[in-house]
Amino acid sequence: MTDCNRKPLHFSTLGRRAVIADFQGGRLSSDAGALLLREVADQIGLFDALNAAIPDPRNPVLITHDQRTMIAQRITAIAMGYEDLNDHQTLRADPVLQIVAGEPPEEDRPLASPPTLCRLENRVERKALVQMSEVFVDQFIAANPTPPEHLILDFDATDDRIHGKQEGHFFHGYYDHDCFLPLYVFCGDELLAAYLRPSNIDASKHTGAILNLLVRKLRAVWPEVKITIRGDSGFCRWRLMRWCDSHGIGYVLGLPKNKVLECAAIDWIERAERQFQRTGQPQRIFGSFSYAAKTWDRTRRVIAKAEHNAKGPNPRFVVTNLPGDPQELYEDAYCQRGDMENRIKEQQLDLFADRTSCHRFAANQFRLLLSSAAYVLVQALRRTALAGTELARAQVGTIRLKLFKVAARVLVSVRRVVFHLASSYPYQEVFRAAYERLMSGSPRPASGAS
Repeated sequence: MTDCNRKPLHFSTLGRRAVIADFQGGRLSSDAGALLLREVADQIGLFDALNAAIPDPRNPVLITHDQRTMIAQRITAIAMGYEDLNDHQTLRADPVLQIVAGEPPEEDRPLASPPTLCRLENRVERKALVQMSEVFVDQFIAANPTPPEHLILDFDATDDRIHGKQEGHFFHGYYDHDCFLPLYVFCGDELLAAYLRPSNIDASKHTGAILNLLVRKLRAVWPEVKITIRGDSGFCRWRLMRWCDSHGIGYVLGLPKNKVLECAAIDWIERAERQFQRTGQPQRIFGSFSYAAKTWDRTRRVIAKAEHNAKGPNPRFVVTNLPGDPQELYEDAYCQRGDMENRIKEQQLDLFADRTSCHRFAANQFRLLLSSAAYVLVQALRRTALAGTELARAQVGTIRLKLFKVAARVLVSVRRVVFHLASSYPYQEVFRAAYERLMSGSPRPASGAS
């Protein structure tokens, strides 16, 4: 330590008391809550499964940092709020991160440096990316020891703004900037797929192929499970619906409105307007009818929502192959897909899924999967250890702030590693409850399965 760093820092006095700071507090960490993530990761085997999916061509005799350690290091850092590889220049010596990565917390044995992690990102190939994606489905299956009766799969695409002239960059007219167009699949709060795509494609591109793979994998374990997919109008494609019809898959998909649809629903639209004029209160009337666009292979059931409020008429349409009351299908089935947008926000805002600044497209897909793995890890903690606590429905950013960002003094000896957590930590009860739930090993089924 330099002499400059040893000099005390004198702040404004507090009454008669001097206020002094220095950098001699010993070995500390601000991320002691990552110890909970370590227990979760070991219980679900996430790091081991991802490591097994990626071939390591390096000579074991010549390497310092094994691949599993680097995977654990990077995923945990993302979960803890560190988005850039450059952060690891200092993080690599953090004792908590060292332990989570499976290494002893020794100052003279730091974890992998940013250049080493960068080389890992750029050597992962397409086949390994596919196998990594399968790990998320395996994790979902393992989280449901009892076969579910019904699964609802939500599909949605979002924009991922690019950071330069990377491979696969294109301008997207709807979002009005250069971006990627990743496709996400969730079942409730559980992530099943995160697939990076260029933006010069239809929003539904590759949806059928991903759905086919998911259905085959899920039904191989649960042959009797009922599966329904949901999506907005960007996924309303007749080939996808035909495949679902022929494979016993339910669907509830948004349908872009047009003059033909509005004409078919004119009675409900006019009735909603009359009732609004009479009562002054917003009106919603539901109905259903058969419809087929010119490009479709056959007619299908369309649900109409005729809404009228102070801003005027607002008709909406949904196509489905499910039986049932139109209002219940619209409100209880279709509208619930909106919660998936919160999961995507967690990915992009809290776990940096849009930090796709590598030049190689495959490297950016790898980064997306690392972010997804961080989500799977935190979601496993939320499902297993935080159920029944005030953080049971908290988003990743809130969980990180209240549960992970815990200051601790670290004492390392030959026989023990002791973390002295801050005495003034305000969420000690939640932390202890999560710890006790994890150590008792009481699993809970994944959300989204009924």
